[in-house]
Parts: sequence; structure tokens; C-alpha cells
Amino acid sequence: MRQLTYTAAINEAMHIAMQENNKLICYGLGTDDPKNIFGTTQQLQEKFGAHRVFDIPTSENAMTGVAVGLALGGYPSVMSHQRLDFFLLAMDQLVNSAAKWHYMFGGQSNISIVIRLIMGRGWGQGPTHSQNLQSWFAHIPGLKVVTPTSAYDAKGLLLSSIRDNNPVVFLEHRWLHNSVSEVPTGNYEIELGKAKVVRSGKDISLVGMSYMTIEAMCAANYLAQFNIDCEVVDLRSIRPMDFETIFNSVRKTKRIIALDTSQPMCSVASEIISRVSCHLFSELKSAPQMIANPDNPEPTSFGLTKYYHPTAEDIVQRVAQMLNVKIPAMPLSTRPHDVPGDWFKGPF
Repeated sequence: MRQLTYTAAINEAMHIAMQENNKLICYGLGTDDPKNIFGTTQQLQEKFGAHRVFDIPTSENAMTGVAVGLALGGYPSVMSHQRLDFFLLAMDQLVNSAAKWHYMFGGQSNISIVIRLIMGRGWGQGPTHSQNLQSWFAHIPGLKVVTPTSAYDAKGLLLSSIRDNNPVVFLEHRWLHNSVSEVPTGNYEIELGKAKVVRSGKDISLVGMSYMTIEAMCAANYLAQFNIDCEVVDLRSIRPMDFETIFNSVRKTKRIIALDTSQPMCSVASEIISRVSCHLFSELKSAPQMIANPDNPEPTSFGLTKYYHPTAEDIVQRVAQMLNVKIPAMPLSTRPHDVPGDWFKGPF
């Protein structure tokens, strides 16, 4: 099977979807610029024309309203705002129009929109360019929220999101864009709302999403050297959330750490801990734990961000505490803390 980057997988999904449905429109900030939103919209305008693939003036609420109107007229769209932080200006159209239309009008209309947002940490992003607000979106009835981790999932989940009749917020962590995984050449879907057990284990469940799944896998591989067998669950979708897979994992391991890229208050991780505590309290061997960012805005400086984001080492030490064992600290990385790996070349 081919190896593709996360961005190339998104681009391939867009080509498939636009070839399949000649009413599908792709627009947003940077869609047809030379970098093509980090390569994800490459060659779309050349192949499908400027009437279907185009840039739009920087007015986030207006461009989201355009997507609602297009959907009502029978034209689904994939809209890109690039930075999640800037999309906050469009919350009125998202929450009060896109999410509620189907319900308010008795199911007579569907609002078929996919909103691509880039989130997460990076070189000096600071408090207004690095936010992970997935729990905001997941709180709204009528929205679906998707957070693929691998290139394989990015392609399959994007195709499913485009074909879904509901508005979907499609969240891409910037540290995943140049990661690589096996991706089939064909047309395939991954069902929304289905988590994936990416590593089986019996001692503790690590439930993550997006980039935190990568940190969980790194921690699990290190802990395996000390005969600690972690099960890693990748949520893939935040709303709907696959609690059945989470519960089955916890029933097996009797312990859970929920991992989040956001602040802990009212987070996705806190929702997982709440549900597990409510439904599986008597089966737990230790109190559920959460690892998330500190409860304050992200700093900008290189020195301060070094201690802000949780890493695989934090997961290792928390697992050791829960199992009451001593584990040597993970070897220190030689790369800068604001670069995830040698494969990373941006986007910024």
C-alpha cells in the first residue's frame, strides 16, 4: 500500500469527492493561493474550474453564511478557514444557522457543509493562534466533530464527512499535516462516530484524539519495555463519540487516562472521565485520570511553551503512578520541543 502524507490524503479525498458530485464546491481562505492550504487543495481549481474552487474575502461569518445558503440550494461545500482561532468570528452562523436548521424546520432541509479548521501548537503560535476548541463544537447539538490522526483516517473521514447531510467540523492538527501512513488508492469511507483501538493492551487504557494519540503511542511503546501493556484508543470522532469502544476498553483494563490537547475545564477528556465514572465506577481499580494543557492561555515564548504541552513522558509518569511502579524517565529528545519529529516541515 502507498505511503501518503496527511495533506496528500486530504487532497486525494477532495479530488474523489468533487469528481463524484459536480455540485460540490470548495472555497475559503487560501484555497487557490500558491500553497493551496499546505497542499490540500492542490490542482482542484485547475481540474474543476474557478466556479467550483475559489478564494473568498476574509469575512468568516459571511463566508459561513454563504455555505448555509449554498446547502439550502442543494450545493454542498467544503469550506476552509485555516486557523481555528479565526473561525470564532463565524460562531453565530455555525451555531444558530448551520447546526439548528434541520431541527427548526422539521427535517425539511439538510445543511451539508464540511468546515476544515487547522488547530494546535507550533512555533510561537501564542494564545490566539494555537487553540484547540473541539469541546466547544462538540457541545452543540446538530454538529458533527471529526479529528483524524493518520493520513488513512484523514482521507476516509473526509469522504464520509462530505457525504454526510449534517454540518461537520473537520479538525486538523498542524503537527499531523506532514505525518505519513499507508493510504489505499481507492474510494473508501470511515464511519463517523467510530473510535479505533490502535494498540491493544490489558493494563491501562489511554484514550486520545488527534495529535495526543501520537504521544500515547510513543508512551505505550516505551512502557512496553517494562512489561506495562497499554491499550490506546483513538477517538477519531468527538461528536458522535464512540463510548461503546471506550467502555469496552476500560472494562478490560480497569484503568483509564483521557488525553486532551485543550484545557481541562469542560473538555473532551473531562466528558470521557465523567461517562466512565457514571457507567463503570464499580469496575475501576483506580480513579480515572486526565492529562490536558494547563488551565491558562498558551504562552508565545520558546522558553515557556516547553513546559506547557503534555508529552509522552507525562503519560509515562502518570501511568507509573496509577500502577504504583517506578519507571525510568524517557530519554530526553535532542530536537526542539516545538517540533514533533524529523518528518515535520510545517505548516506553521
